[in-house]
Amino acid sequence: MLHAKPEQTPLCEAKLIERVKSGDQGAYTTLYELHIKRVYGLCLRLLADQAHAEDAAQEVFVQVWRKIAQFDGRSQFSTWLYSVASNVAISYLRKQKNWLQKVVSIEHCGMDEQSANDCKGLNGLDKLIVRLPERARMVFVLFAIEGYRHEEIADQLGMAVGSSKSQYHRARQLLQEWYENE
Repeated sequence: MLHAKPEQTPLCEAKLIERVKSGDQGAYTTLYELHIKRVYGLCLRLLADQAHAEDAAQEVFVQVWRKIAQFDGRSQFSTWLYSVASNVAISYLRKQKNWLQKVVSIEHCGMDEQSANDCKGLNGLDKLIVRLPERARMVFVLFAIEGYRHEEIADQLGMAVGSSKSQYHRARQLLQEWYENE
């Protein structure tokens, strides 16, 4: 009979979180190992750059260590964690020069060695997602992949709800067009 790893059950995760809150670095390491892949994946989808995603994912866990006392358990830990992750990634983008105008170029997954390294491990859909204009990409990832509501996305990105819906629609249209042409 197969058994789930104890640290993967909600009850054990709650105990783990309590240990982290009391300063247990071993528990923090376990929590990190449980969630780093998904946090990195979210950061990579939002930032469309491997090195920046790695930096952002590390920053997420620095924030988790600093802010774990703020987690009150009313939602799932993963919901709180991915909210922290999306906020870190969005803050990272805002720090970039002209972040609203910056668009991921179609050649991002092109032929040069650095681009190939940046796109290593991305599946077909992810390779299309990183080609989206930045705001459309952020809205698409937060809505379609992470499950945020347009109201939450609008609040996080500082835009109107209608703009969030419009960016999502734009992203879907572009993805469909690119998919059909590949």
